[in-house]
Amino acid sequence: MRFGRRLFSVLLTLLTGGVGAQARFDPATQQLRIPTVEVEGQLYRDALLRLDADGRLSLLALSPPPVSPPSQLAARVAAASQAAQSDARCTAVRPFYWEIGDASQRLAGGSLGLPSIEAGSQLPIASSSKWIYAAYVLERRAGQPTAEDIQFLNFRSGYTQFPPNGCQAQDTVASCLARDNNGVKTPAHEGFFYYGGGHMQKHASLPSMGLGALDNAGLAAELRRLLGQDIALAYLQPQPAGGLRMTARDYATFLRKLLGGQLRMSAWLGAQAVCTNPTRCSQALYTPVPATQSWHYGLGHWIEDDPAGDGAFSSAGAFGFYPWIDAQRSHYGVLARFDAGGAGADSSACGAAIRQAWVGAAPTANPRR
Repeated sequence: MRFGRRLFSVLLTLLTGGVGAQARFDPATQQLRIPTVEVEGQLYRDALLRLDADGRLSLLALSPPPVSPPSQLAARVAAASQAAQSDARCTAVRPFYWEIGDASQRLAGGSLGLPSIEAGSQLPIASSSKWIYAAYVLERRAGQPTAEDIQFLNFRSGYTQFPPNGCQAQDTVASCLARDNNGVKTPAHEGFFYYGGGHMQKHASLPSMGLGALDNAGLAAELRRLLGQDIALAYLQPQPAGGLRMTARDYATFLRKLLGGQLRMSAWLGAQAVCTNPTRCSQALYTPVPATQSWHYGLGHWIEDDPAGDGAFSSAGAFGFYPWIDAQRSHYGVLARFDAGGAGADSSACGAAIRQAWVGAAPTANPRR
């Protein structure tokens, strides 16, 4: 089999270990399966290699990067830009910055309204912090979270007395947990979904995690150690579930790593999902999502999979930050804004409108959180 220069680069990358965390080797078949591998800025998928008896390595399958014709990309950019500028769900939430991209780069975006919010604007992201912490935990566990980890990350641990601003800036993770009733467990709530920050605060303080002594700077440094120094982040309070301050640019870097298989969270998108609507699910006690919607919750992120949704993965923050990955795991998006009055639902409604325009889907009946 003759290899072109690009395919040779793919093989070289595979052989030198430049693959994502999702690579799996089957000893029975002597086959290595790699969902995604980035080579020269291009994302290849579904690589399958076999170690033959003679010691040679055979490439059995490889899907090339999807190529969007320039006209198709231009049409998508125009549609998304039009939605950001004119859709009522978006004009209602100005000013904001929006961005859409794929595993390798930003493809569209811009700032609308004054005062201007840019890709580099530092913003408190509230509950958008949850996706980041869950991704860190999966790195700590080498992609194999324990049953205890899962119960904490999909909010069924019973630690439900933690208020939205439960930590002080001078706290450590552990001292915040010890404040008031933050670390008090409600046994009757264990095993039931209850959205809140107490689950992750307690989880970070577990001996198996060992983060209790960390303050804002220490917690940020520890997350960057495993998620990557190319992701700038800072904690305003040492609260894993809601204390981060970030830019849209840095959160986009995190999302590109998920799309590219560079973080173990890639393999866990939508996994271990639980029902969240108390009016329709006996295993749910509290959700911030409107009762008209019945999303699921995975490990630190929502799955927008009810009949009115499109299956996107997301993690809206109360102040208006809304990151997402589409159900096909081909594109990411960020809508960045700040509204101290609470604006997660409004931002995700606008973000969903932009996403629908990008993929050409019809608008949904209900606004998203």
